[in-house]
Amino acid sequence: MTVLKENLEKAFSLPPAAVEWLVNLYDVLQVFDDYADGDPVTREDLDATIWNTLVGMPANPFFAQNAGALLPAMSLLILKWQASDKAEREGKADEKSFVWRAGYYDVVLLVVQIVHGTAAAHKVAHHVMNFYAESYEDYKKEFPNA
Repeated sequence: MTVLKENLEKAFSLPPAAVEWLVNLYDVLQVFDDYADGDPVTREDLDATIWNTLVGMPANPFFAQNAGALLPAMSLLILKWQASDKAEREGKADEKSFVWRAGYYDVVLLVVQIVHGTAAAHKVAHHVMNFYAESYEDYKKEFPNA
């Protein structure tokens, strides 16, 4: 079991379909980010990404039931990632680009809210924030001028 999946199941008590959708989203985003950065992407990862984006994620019952809330969050995630990626490519990586590249965790918090309600999401929001494992110090090492 991946650390991501384990945390989503145990720390946030999310149902299997929500966990599956979030894990697929994370995997897809990693492949897209690797491709955008010119990092190698295996054929296996590419095939899984094609399947997940076009079939697996849209067919997921959690997504189907909550698409009205999830799609705007995913839209913001993409826009924020694109903005941070542009800043990074232009040599302007900073604290803002570091924060904006982590939009996935906004979606995780939204899923917690959908599943457990606003009061419960409020109680664990700081745990979702801390779930983002990359430190700003590590991020700065990727961009010498950050």
